[in-house]
Amino acid sequence: MSWSSYGSFLVFALVLILIPGPDFAVVTRNTLASGRRRGVWSAVGVTGSNAVQGIAAAAGLGALVVRSQPLFEAIRWAGVAYLAYLGVQAWRSAWVGRYPPLAGDAAPPGQAAAGFRQGFLSNITNPKVLAFYLAVLPQFVGGSAPLAVLVAFALSHAVLSLLYLLVLVGALHRARQVLSRRRVRRWLDGLTGFALLGFGARLATERA
Repeated sequence: MSWSSYGSFLVFALVLILIPGPDFAVVTRNTLASGRRRGVWSAVGVTGSNAVQGIAAAAGLGALVVRSQPLFEAIRWAGVAYLAYLGVQAWRSAWVGRYPPLAGDAAPPGQAAAGFRQGFLSNITNPKVLAFYLAVLPQFVGGSAPLAVLVAFALSHAVLSLLYLLVLVGALHRARQVLSRRRVRRWLDGLTGFALLGFGARLATERA
């Protein structure tokens, strides 16, 4: 491994992180619905899942999941179902259009845990994340890199993702007064639901 390969990996990872995906939709909806605290914990959940899958891939467990077709398919369809569930929830919220008044950062009990759970589950049930680590890491570190190097690269991707999502949460929170108007929220919930269902459909139709 060289510092140049590490720098190239960080640039590559950042470009991929900036492409909106299910994590972006989940963190956005949680922030707009319940404020910065739940949004932050959603981002932490996503990062925790990235770390788990990155370490699993580095340790060789990810390859076993990807090669075990029944297990891979079970995780994939669990991810499809969960994204569909979140998408339907968003559409239901847009249809009903009942939103509580904006609260401060002191979210009701359970909001942090709910945010973490949604962020973690939306990512851990996507086996394509494991496939990403398995396909990308060897391109930058080689096939015989030590476990510590592989883990360092994987965790670097997770940290970059966390930083990006925290910036997103901060920006959404500052704009929340405008974005949380009833008409705007209904449009955003409708678009978020459409995006989540679209990500679920793409995951359902992709092949390993």
